[in-house]
Amino acid sequence: MTTLEKRFEDIFHQPSEATYFSPGRINLIGEHLDYNGGYVLPAAISLGTYGLVRKNNTADFNLYSLNFESEGVYTFNDSTLFYNKNNGWSNYVKGVMHIIKEAYHIPFSQGLDILVSGNIPNGAGLSSSASLELLIGKILNDYYNLNLNMLDLIKIGQQVENQFIGLNSGIMDQFAIGMGKSNHAILLNTDDLKYHHTPLDLKKYQLVIINSNKRRELSDSKYNERRKECETALKQLQEHIDIEQLTDLSPETFDKIAHHITDTTLLRRARHVVYENSRTKSAYDALIHDDIETFGKLMNDSHLSLRDDYEVTGQELDTIYNEANKLPYVCGVRMTGAGFGGCAIALVDKQEVETFKSVLATHYKNIIGYEPSFYPVEIGDGPKQLIGGELQ
Repeated sequence: MTTLEKRFEDIFHQPSEATYFSPGRINLIGEHLDYNGGYVLPAAISLGTYGLVRKNNTADFNLYSLNFESEGVYTFNDSTLFYNKNNGWSNYVKGVMHIIKEAYHIPFSQGLDILVSGNIPNGAGLSSSASLELLIGKILNDYYNLNLNMLDLIKIGQQVENQFIGLNSGIMDQFAIGMGKSNHAILLNTDDLKYHHTPLDLKKYQLVIINSNKRRELSDSKYNERRKECETALKQLQEHIDIEQLTDLSPETFDKIAHHITDTTLLRRARHVVYENSRTKSAYDALIHDDIETFGKLMNDSHLSLRDDYEVTGQELDTIYNEANKLPYVCGVRMTGAGFGGCAIALVDKQEVETFKSVLATHYKNIIGYEPSFYPVEIGDGPKQLIGGELQ
């Protein structure tokens, strides 16, 4: 019996029936493009969210998280699937159930006991909420024989964020998690959801996530402000050129018409979107041609654009970028996620990972006052039921 299985029995007084896992995600490049109809290059990671489940022969759903043990068990049923700010993390579970019930007219009359345990740093920008949404979607799909495909579950997860939680986010997080494939990145066109898996062979490099340990509260951030700025810049350009999205523009065309954007802040926001979209396509090409050095340079360029034009990095992430780039065994580094805190990613020579962690932690603490956390990760599969021995 695993530790999680024992905890399930301790809490719900019955053994669990099944164990599921849903990954977190990183975005290798293509930041703040998913709500601008652009290309992104995310991947599912080996950190994620476990869910142990059993039918309980009642109409109640009982939820417990090992990450929020002080909150105890949340209990609700099919008739109480509404948002309540006092219900913490369980709102994401209720949100998935609410969206499915409304869209597919499916009652949830058979209750479940669910134990959740995640090893994604909370608030770090690695999509712990989307991981939970896809975990619950997968569990409900199996236990209620809903016959929903993965794209259905992905869209449901986004609807939870937009309609239930109230965050105007794009679809990249849920898509990267739902379509995750071991040792592959995903080139996703967020405009039409066409995608390609590409092998992610990092050669001698290890992908390392660096958590700035500055907690990022996305709902309270300037995320929606950036989205509005992009929409305003787009409208100004649409008076002079026939486009639907900023990402319809090449950098060369943008440079020719950028003077039509009258506000310098809006100009910088739009420039990031256009150039980042181009960088993402170039990064995909670099991976196809096994050119990791070019890929690393594009990562660096992405961070600088997010710092100077989009202004979403901050001192913590910029310190990680600056100090990591001084090290000869780092191929590329950039913030990942929405920014305003959270995480960066770096490609580090596998032989130097421990040295990297020690050196960067020292410099970061000297500047910021506390240490970052490090998570060397592999690229993994999407949500799935774990069958014997897979539980980590």
